[in-house]
Amino acid sequence: MSVSVLILTYNEEVNLQKCLESVAFSDDVWVLDSQSSDQTVAIARSGGATVLTRAFDNYAAQRMYGLQQDFKHDWILMLDADERISPELATEIQSVIQSNNSSVTLYRVRRKDMFMGKWLRRSSGYPTWFGRLFRRGKVRVEREVNEEYYTDGKVGLLREHLIHYPFNKGIEYWITRHNIYSSMETDRLEMELSSQSIPWKLFLNKDPMLRRRALKQFAYRMPFRPFGAFIYLYIVRGGFLDGAAGFRFSTMRAAYEFMIDIKLQEARYRRKNEQG
Repeated sequence: MSVSVLILTYNEEVNLQKCLESVAFSDDVWVLDSQSSDQTVAIARSGGATVLTRAFDNYAAQRMYGLQQDFKHDWILMLDADERISPELATEIQSVIQSNNSSVTLYRVRRKDMFMGKWLRRSSGYPTWFGRLFRRGKVRVEREVNEEYYTDGKVGLLREHLIHYPFNKGIEYWITRHNIYSSMETDRLEMELSSQSIPWKLFLNKDPMLRRRALKQFAYRMPFRPFGAFIYLYIVRGGFLDGAAGFRFSTMRAAYEFMIDIKLQEARYRRKNEQG
């Protein structure tokens, strides 16, 4: 298949082998590693991947660095190590690449988030669209965390799914990682909420990324937002139908939103004291 693959890693010895196996259809696989201390790089090299190393600063910068490499093919499929390409998605990717539709430069895909052996179809907030397939040199990545993908060309949506295993490294890792995410999100939101108004027009935009941005701008101004997040995922979206996995995941997501809220309050308190 005429597509290059870029996989971002940091201490992913648990995940990388399966990820590499899922993209065995590509003859041009790259791993961009953020200075792992485990066997990630060795696994990548033994799997035939070209390995690059770059110190991590933020997610947008890391992805942009990766996209600027000298890939063999014009199309680039970007993955995180805990994601897998299903055979159905691989077939669809081959089909859209061979369609020769030069106006489309970015394809988005949905993920199936797996937890406790099942797909969190309802409590994960599905469907959320992620940029993953790009025409080389036509896409830019912005926002340090929860990145946004922009292109001057057209955006396409793939029907099939990525399979995502965010808990393969354990609950403790997920919590640690989301503590870091919440700090990065707080820094970004503090700037956005103070300098931007709610983009009401984007609520009706056809682009799911722009609609999501508008929703976030609105949601982060709401009182009792973490509790609202739990109600939305567990009750409104039907997370209770996901069983125990749905309850636990909805609770963890609410805790993540609470971390962002209290860190925002702390940042505002410190800024007020510094000014006064």
